[in-house]
Amino acid sequence: MLLLDGAMGTELFRRGVSTRLPIWSAQALIESPQLVRDIHVDYIRSGAEIITTNTFRTTSRALGKKGLSERAKELTFLAVRLAKQARNESADKSVWIAGSVAPLEDCYEPHLIPDSETAYVEHSEFIAWLVQAGVDLILIETMNTIQEAIAAARAAEMHRLPIFISWTCAADGRILNGESIDQGVLSVEPYNPAAFLVNCTPSKDVPSALRRMHNVSRLPIGAYANVGKAEPIFGWEFTHELDPSAYVREAESWIHEGAKIVGGCCGTTPEHIVELKRRFTM
Repeated sequence: MLLLDGAMGTELFRRGVSTRLPIWSAQALIESPQLVRDIHVDYIRSGAEIITTNTFRTTSRALGKKGLSERAKELTFLAVRLAKQARNESADKSVWIAGSVAPLEDCYEPHLIPDSETAYVEHSEFIAWLVQAGVDLILIETMNTIQEAIAAARAAEMHRLPIFISWTCAADGRILNGESIDQGVLSVEPYNPAAFLVNCTPSKDVPSALRRMHNVSRLPIGAYANVGKAEPIFGWEFTHELDPSAYVREAESWIHEGAKIVGGCCGTTPEHIVELKRRFTM
């Protein structure tokens, strides 16, 4: 088993940082970088073996929506540096730093994706920054189309770091745009990913997606689910239907479906990771 960290964006919001769209958690790199580092430290202390850089919205495209595209490389490097500082502070050198690679447009609007070649060029630039900054693996996450997942995987493969690919799914276990997750897995396997995951998905919808991935691939699978729901201005609306204990009970069904990597997505906290650690004794 591998234990991922939990949410960054919603945890920043909980702690008083603006996460207004379109740049979401990237605002904290400008206003409160110390808090980003503190959250990483909290997740490491909670037991996370992999922490994820706060780079979900630091691409040139995302920051360009606020007139900040010229700061994209700088803020991406800062995000990686903050994760490294957290690892150094915790004195746990075994923690891996995953470079977060998100959809170029909105996670929940798959129809907005750019064409394949544009996506490949933009992901190539961004992933090269992550690698130069010193991440240990590439986490291509919240993928809502096969087309963009392929573009990002192509861009990542040349760097010869481990690649995790994570999908956002609908209630029927399909990718958010309606495509088959089975086909998604088969389409990106030629780019040598190390694992497939499901994220940014309600916990109840995770098992069916895991089952379908497990049926078509021998690679490790995993999940990190949401607690709450998307909101169009600040990015997230918190709910309380899954406290840490309840979240762990949901995660037990993921383990039953073969999950070897677990963690938390939007709405989860360091306390959720503590409970996962306690339950699965990782």
